[in-house]
Amino acid sequence: MEPSAAHDQARDVFDRAAHQVTDWSAPTPCADWSTRELVNHLVSEQLWVPHLVAGETIEQVGDRYDGDLVGDDPLAAWTSASEVSRRAWDGVPDDREVHLSSGSSPAVDYRWQMVLDLAVHGWDLATATGHDAVIGDDLALALLAEFTDQVDQWRDAGIFGPPVPVPADADPPTRLVALLGRDPRWHPSG
Repeated sequence: MEPSAAHDQARDVFDRAAHQVTDWSAPTPCADWSTRELVNHLVSEQLWVPHLVAGETIEQVGDRYDGDLVGDDPLAAWTSASEVSRRAWDGVPDDREVHLSSGSSPAVDYRWQMVLDLAVHGWDLATATGHDAVIGDDLALALLAEFTDQVDQWRDAGIFGPPVPVPADADPPTRLVALLGRDPRWHPSG
């Protein structure tokens, strides 16, 4: 799957989930974040994009996107930040160097990281609201192909929890979220 198409699909996964939230304090499969905090995290991620794809460093961006970015209207904040990110990605060549917290990287690698973040947190948010995330087999397979070999090092850094065992014949979205430490059976009521 081509990275920009995957990015569009993942953005749609998160956008659909954000539009389904009715309780902005509800728990999510990310134990440290409520629905509001999860959306705030993704808003921050999207607002970083114009700076990083333009060549700014983490230090230059600084802490301007720390704290509460969603105010009284998390959905409006998400919608605006998503559009800012989408416009910033237009025309960015895959080989453009971007500066990430892990060091310099080609823009295509950063884009795939954004795809993973949007798709998996879209699953988190949809699951928290009792809806299907609809990641889709093609997107999940592309993310599994891109990241399966990297997950252990990210797990060692504390980004993901231990993998959750699932049947060998589980569908690709289930395998993806389980690989990233999410329990596919998680339910908002516990």
